[in-house]
Amino acid sequence: MASNDKKRGLGRGLSALMADVAEPVLTDTTSGGSGEQRIPIEKIKPNPNQPRRQFDAGPLEDLVASIKEKGVLQPLIVRPAGDEYEIVAGERRWRAAQQAQLHDLPVLVRDFSDTEVLEVAIIENIQRADLNPIEEAAGYKQLMDRFGHTQEKMAEALGKSRSHIANLLRLLQLPNDIQASVVDGSLSAGHARALITADDPSALAKKVIAGGLSVRATEALVKKASEDVSDNIFKGSSKPKAPNKDADTRALEDDLSAATGVKVSLTHKPDGESGTLTLQYESLDQLDDLCRRLSST
Repeated sequence: MASNDKKRGLGRGLSALMADVAEPVLTDTTSGGSGEQRIPIEKIKPNPNQPRRQFDAGPLEDLVASIKEKGVLQPLIVRPAGDEYEIVAGERRWRAAQQAQLHDLPVLVRDFSDTEVLEVAIIENIQRADLNPIEEAAGYKQLMDRFGHTQEKMAEALGKSRSHIANLLRLLQLPNDIQASVVDGSLSAGHARALITADDPSALAKKVIAGGLSVRATEALVKKASEDVSDNIFKGSSKPKAPNKDADTRALEDDLSAATGVKVSLTHKPDGESGTLTLQYESLDQLDDLCRRLSST
């Protein structure tokens, strides 16, 4: 089984996995076959590695009302877990069904590996736009840390660009208070990305939220704060002030930061073709991740 698992998961193709979710074979069988079964709701438990951590009350209440009127129309995907069943896809329906006081639920039982369970949970939520950016990023990080998937492999399998995945992963470098603001909607992912290069992102985030600043205004705020820091460093010094970088250089720094997952700084020598590329990591874990990325290319 272990050797077989290595050939499954993303290597097997998420389209093959999601075929089980998107196009279930609905039959009346109640045996252990591939068709739909009905299982007591108390024998179904959630997946502890579910990437989504928040379930909005409003949409959940709407689903409860729909289930009370029409029942659960789409079966849950579950896998055996001892004498119980673990949810692979459909936790929101399971929660709503509990509130609707249903006694059993339609399910499709699948013998998924740990890798496939996580992948299906992530892709199901991404397809339905149910994950906030931090949860989506955490899901990608789980796939990378636990199962060794690369950004390129995930991008291909999930139908996302590699830069999309890289930019989301960069959000996990931000302090917890900023990540919490993204989760509750006080800051967008665009605001958070603009704050990544700031020297004191938490302080600037408070100004952004208090002032209701746009992403563009946030970028300008971060740039001004950086220039103020440089002014203070070189004030009274004979060392010349570093020139402002052009838009192309800043864009290249952002692209390299997205690719490496760390802060990148480019400095060109005046009237020359050479320069300095600086990679700044904030923890040993981040350094390990950078080394793994560079060695896999």
